[in-house]
Amino acid sequence: MHHEEVDRVRSVLGTPLKGLTKIDAEERLSRFGFNEIKKDKELPALRIFLSQLSSPLLWILLAAIGISLFLNEKMDALIISLIVILNYTLGFFQEYRAEKSLLALRKTAPHLARVIRDNVEQKIESRYLVPGDIIILEAGDVVPADARLMEVHSLQTVESALTGESLPIDKHANVLHKDTPLAERKNMVYSSTAVSRGRGQAIVINTSMRTEIGKIARQVKEADMKSTPLQAKIKDLGFKITILVLIIALIIFFSGLLSGQPWSEIALIAMAISVAAIPEGLPAVITISLALGAHRMAKRKALIRKLPSAETLGSVGIICTDKTGTLTLNQMTVSKIWANKQVYELTGTGFNPLGSILKDGQALDNPELKNIEPLFKAGILCNDTHFALHENTRMLLGDPTEGALLVSAEKAGLQPEILREAQPRVEEIPFSSERKLMTTIHQLSVNEGRDTRKEFIHYTKGSPHSILDKCDKILINGQIQRLDFHLKREIIQQNEVMANKALRVLAFAFRYSPAGDNSRYEAETNLIFLGLQGMKDLPREETKASLQKCAEAGIKVIMITGDQLATAKSLAASLGITGRAISSENLPEIDLDKEVENISIFARVTPTQKLEIISALKKKGHIVAMIGDGLNDAPAMKKADISVSMGFSGTEISKEAADMVLTDDNFASIVNAVEEGRNLFGRIRNFTNYLLSCNLGEIVVLFLASLYGFIWSGSFILPLTAVQILWTNLITDGLPATALSFDRGSPQLMKEKPLPPQENILPHKLMKDIIIFGSLMGLVSFVLFLLYQKSGEIKVQSIVFTSLIVFEFIRLQTIRSGQKLRLRDNKPLMGALVLSLVLQLIILYTPLSALFHVQALDYIDWGVIVLAGAVLLGVYKLMVYLQNKSSTDNHKNNSDNSNNDNNKTSDNDSNNKTNLSEDGHYQK
Repeated sequence: MHHEEVDRVRSVLGTPLKGLTKIDAEERLSRFGFNEIKKDKELPALRIFLSQLSSPLLWILLAAIGISLFLNEKMDALIISLIVILNYTLGFFQEYRAEKSLLALRKTAPHLARVIRDNVEQKIESRYLVPGDIIILEAGDVVPADARLMEVHSLQTVESALTGESLPIDKHANVLHKDTPLAERKNMVYSSTAVSRGRGQAIVINTSMRTEIGKIARQVKEADMKSTPLQAKIKDLGFKITILVLIIALIIFFSGLLSGQPWSEIALIAMAISVAAIPEGLPAVITISLALGAHRMAKRKALIRKLPSAETLGSVGIICTDKTGTLTLNQMTVSKIWANKQVYELTGTGFNPLGSILKDGQALDNPELKNIEPLFKAGILCNDTHFALHENTRMLLGDPTEGALLVSAEKAGLQPEILREAQPRVEEIPFSSERKLMTTIHQLSVNEGRDTRKEFIHYTKGSPHSILDKCDKILINGQIQRLDFHLKREIIQQNEVMANKALRVLAFAFRYSPAGDNSRYEAETNLIFLGLQGMKDLPREETKASLQKCAEAGIKVIMITGDQLATAKSLAASLGITGRAISSENLPEIDLDKEVENISIFARVTPTQKLEIISALKKKGHIVAMIGDGLNDAPAMKKADISVSMGFSGTEISKEAADMVLTDDNFASIVNAVEEGRNLFGRIRNFTNYLLSCNLGEIVVLFLASLYGFIWSGSFILPLTAVQILWTNLITDGLPATALSFDRGSPQLMKEKPLPPQENILPHKLMKDIIIFGSLMGLVSFVLFLLYQKSGEIKVQSIVFTSLIVFEFIRLQTIRSGQKLRLRDNKPLMGALVLSLVLQLIILYTPLSALFHVQALDYIDWGVIVLAGAVLLGVYKLMVYLQNKSSTDNHKNNSDNSNNDNNKTSDNDSNNKTNLSEDGHYQK
């Protein structure tokens, strides 16, 4: 209703000048509902627990339980069930704890609104507001609903959370054109934005989900749920393992039928091979590794809400980030001033008063500092803002621009509260968008001998051109001089220099008046010019180093902001973000899907456009992280592969949309989290390699033994029982695999490019290595199986069972040696290896041996196992050497052929004087 007159708006909404009656308000409340954003309900514990069912590997484990029960193998079913419960419990507690941590970040205190009802001003909870209510707004208030302004007195609001605009917006009650964009509707105020100055009255037009933030919240809820690359890779791995299990089971089934074996024996073997093929420990180890990764990230101020998101960070190739409050502090900082015909620089950032005033890189001495004090005094006194301590944190109460003026004065050694007491305000002329000025009048006590004379000093601040129009003098080094044309031109030039650097520039002036003459009409005439202060929302100190780290890691950073293009480009230049910049009005003119990769800065964008940008990047196959803190970021965050919200300054909706919350609101924390994500993926790849190599060895020995029994010997001895396989997979495999989660990543990880999103957990080369070692492991175990055939079933199973565990330790060493990782650098791994060996000895040499169908081994048996291990390692090393040599020779041959072709091309080029055609082919 920004394009309607106020009386027309009241008429449409049926609101009398005295406000709604109590009966009207109650009727509208029943019709429109409470004025609150519908949030996702807090996830109940049961729902979080059941959400763990999404893993296909868990489905396979459930199938194994069913097979065990069908064959009346209750012990096997019990052990697998315990593993499933363990995996569920680990995942459940991590996600449950993350949800509780997120809830702790939310503010639960009810918001109050001032409303006129029955011609009486009253305070009510904002959730009871209805369309048609007349609300009263003052500085410091949070706007409780979308409303059309009726009456305005120097009203300004901060709408950065909604539009991305970092500076306060001047408001008025005038009619606007129907097609005015949201960010420029200055006769409207919007729910959840803040009043930074002035006061006003407005009539509520929309509440709850019909407000602008409600529309954004609906977009967030309707966005497609995404699955992380890790989830997709695990699902794919689970599918392949399932197919492998079915193929092997069918081969065994038909082989058994052809050889005339009993059904029960065939089923027992098929079940054993199925259990061997399933890496029962993998879901638990992945969950533990993800939980450890999430714990490490939490230590580095990144709270992971969903465990698989931790790994996805390692594949992130593009980080889209909001500007205000993310790359910057969302705190205006005065960085340059002009006074006494000199330019000065101020160090420090944000609202921290630590900093210096420099001229030509040198700190000012006291006399020169005294000469520019009047400029800073004007900034303190012509100012409605102040700082307060809240839980030992310095909090700004008021306009961020005025906060910057207080901080600049503190850097000059002034104390705002003491100065305000010494020169109390007696009158003011509030800022208006028409005048672009604000004036305050203060009382001075001047000592004249024994007498004290009172006079008044007027301080005025505003836009440089408006101030200059009111000035006829200038203060230079304590002396009042005539403000001539040349000085005015110099001031205008300095203003333009600052504005071209994306600084917001304010000018200051003053004048004296005798006691009794503090007339508002004369307050802004014949002013004395003091100087200029230029400010902007500066980047966080650690942001530039973090961006450099991203560049080294092959990660592109894209700035997506609601701010002006010039402001965005200036910040990007200071941070080293390079590339094309574009504003929202030009977006419809380009094919975003084609050109999105060439653009690094998007300015003045709407929430819908942010969503389109993320979608275009994902269509190009990129893994995209989106960082934001405002309502306007939430839909795009939901669409991204990884959504990141700010824990302190982030809005509730942005936190709801986030996979990860930065508890320190620091861009550097996302870079640290990406590093942890890469380390995490490397660890997941290592223990998946380890577990599958060992499982393949079990499958090969079982498969070969079953074929041998069915086809050649006519009688069958099972080389491993289901309980032995489960013990191997869960304990002697699982403990070392879990300990691999404690490996520290290589410092070179952040010097490499992101992993391609389509790359599997196990790429082709690694899969080939798993097949080689697993097959050799199974083959050597089968040879031992044949050697001990005449020693009895229990002895054969004891030998094969123990040898597999020793071979697994060898596999662990081959994986780590290839990455130049030392055993002593991972103490949990050393402990896991010792514990696994001790547990195996306990099984072999205690009464537990009967439960596991094993018997004690003598020294000769151990010698045979160690010798078999040495043969396994030697043959494996030889095969790897030959494979690498073959690859090197092929690469060299290809390189030589390429060089020969280049030489021939050169010869042909010189002899035949060929020309390169337009399609890239050589022609005579």
